[in-house]
Amino acid sequence: MELAYVLVTAVTAVLIAVNAVADFPPAKFVLANSAEVGVPPSWLPMLGTLKLAGGLGLIVGLIGVRAIGIAAAVGLVMFFIGAVVTHLRARVLYNIAFPGAYLLLSIASLVLVISH
Repeated sequence: MELAYVLVTAVTAVLIAVNAVADFPPAKFVLANSAEVGVPPSWLPMLGTLKLAGGLGLIVGLIGVRAIGIAAAVGLVMFFIGAVVTHLRARVLYNIAFPGAYLLLSIASLVLVISH
């Protein structure tokens, strides 16, 4: 269980951080995707900051501050629920697998940090 917790949480943190970097400044694909789902470009720096904070919080949780890890995982689950809902409301389904995968990784991290 320890290995699963460390691997899943570390992979989640790294993938989310890499994803967040594309928001500073927004990459062309980020701008196109946000326009499709109705997210204003002015929101992208804050969304990127939230993702980075979540990824960092997962790492802090891994190194021993469990409460921060739990809070980060909860925040990421809520963030990616919002992303999936935003895609569904805009009926942009061809790329919903990306926020869906991040949501599943965030849920897995949350379950593992709570059970750890």
